[in-house]
Amino acid sequence: MGVVTVITSGKGGVGKSTLTTGLGLALVRRGRRVLLIDGDAGLSSLDHMLGVSERQVFNIADMAAGEADPSQAIYPCEWAEGLFLLPAPGREEDIVSPEIMKRMVSVLSRYYDHVLIDCPAGVGSGFMSAVASAQRALVVSTPDPVCLRDCNKTRIALEYAGVRSQRLVVNRFSGKSFRNLGAYRDLDAVIDASGIRLIAIVPEDAALAVAGASGSPAPLKSAGTMALGRLAARLEGEQVPLAVRV
Repeated sequence: MGVVTVITSGKGGVGKSTLTTGLGLALVRRGRRVLLIDGDAGLSSLDHMLGVSERQVFNIADMAAGEADPSQAIYPCEWAEGLFLLPAPGREEDIVSPEIMKRMVSVLSRYYDHVLIDCPAGVGSGFMSAVASAQRALVVSTPDPVCLRDCNKTRIALEYAGVRSQRLVVNRFSGKSFRNLGAYRDLDAVIDASGIRLIAIVPEDAALAVAGASGSPAPLKSAGTMALGRLAARLEGEQVPLAVRV
């Protein structure tokens, strides 16, 4: 039975989908079989990032309605063996209910080591669907006051939904920008603002953005790719340092 992790954020634009794709790839490189589920109905991006958009016919709503089986609605990533995608619906009206989502993911997780659910930003109906089946959550934020305030609200919403296991990922981190902004004295203050225990810091890395835009993997030695590799290791219980400079 695979571990089900929802990847969420208080607000959009924090690089959550790029992180989801990169983390999935990092887990595959560790020999795992990984399913990504795009929960962002109407605004999906994982299909492009994994290079499956031109092949896509069915999505999670079709599977929930019984109009497609998993072999039709789940697409393999052609450049990463072991990485698969269940795309989001094209319309917000087709969001899968939390009850159905929970049943579907419970069955699908038997065939993967990890299921990563890319949650839409905010705490609306898409959020409730995405978190319904999650065993744990990664809450993604950039180190600025607005993001962290919304991050704290997301923490409360996750607790209300029954997802108690939560970890913070500080994304797009730049030590220079962090010091210049001066909003927080150090990373401990960032953690306190979110109210969530830190698991990873992913540096600002143009290679990750370029990879997502082009539907290809980021270079193995890029700073962001290596940080996501450390995150994958920490998720699987390894004692790995954050390796970040402020």
